[in-house]
Amino acid sequence: MKRLTLLVAALLVNLLTGCESNPTNGDTASVEQAMSSQTAKTDDRQRAKVHTELGRLYFRNGRFDVALDEAKNAIEAENVYAPAHDLMGLIYMALRKNDLSEQAFRRAISLGNSDPEINNDLGWFLCQTGRARESMRHFAIAINNPLYQSPGNALTNAGLCSLLLKEDRQAEEYLLRALRIDKGNANALFWLGDIAYRGNRLEDARQRLKDLHALLEPTAESAWLALRIDRKLGDREGEAHYTGIMRRKYRDSSEYLKLSRGEFD
Repeated sequence: MKRLTLLVAALLVNLLTGCESNPTNGDTASVEQAMSSQTAKTDDRQRAKVHTELGRLYFRNGRFDVALDEAKNAIEAENVYAPAHDLMGLIYMALRKNDLSEQAFRRAISLGNSDPEINNDLGWFLCQTGRARESMRHFAIAINNPLYQSPGNALTNAGLCSLLLKEDRQAEEYLLRALRIDKGNANALFWLGDIAYRGNRLEDARQRLKDLHALLEPTAESAWLALRIDRKLGDREGEAHYTGIMRRKYRDSSEYLKLSRGEFD
């Protein structure tokens, strides 16, 4: 699953926003709006909220040091403000300090166990640290909450983690639902194409890659997949097109090495 990690790193942009194999039939946590979206009712909560929101902006811009300071300021303002601890978890995760990240996420979930944003973020952390099965329960809580403003994030993450569990059919269901919410979901398009290719649904796979490349320039991963699709379809012009892209732009990639060796599958 190295390709999954590589493409997620390149395309996944939704970080800030158990045992069941089907999260949508799982938890029955209470339904409430994400704490970060709720109106602050005290001055301490307002300060915590402002620092957390500012920290999220710095986090998105890769300013992890400043984001961490803002998260600490938020917790100092109100120690029980769950989104601040969630932000700490995301920052430490980005810094690869997994022990501190998990500690922060566990604190956040203890304060907001039904919060959809926190459950999505904790689920993604668990998925990325070898606990994909456990992550699905948290995605379930997020997906099943009708007040969650970004359900496509949890659906996409559930799909990617299902791929890690080698559950292609379940992954496809989640990714199709995510794509219905956002037709420009690059991760969903790529992995739906990959699933279709491995299932020998080649025309479906090619259409997914065409839709993806209408949104984004081909990456090494997506150009390689498109090349192999066209090769199996006998489309020599398409195969040559993507071979050219690989040669011009991705000579240092593992995908180009496979191309040079003729390792198409």
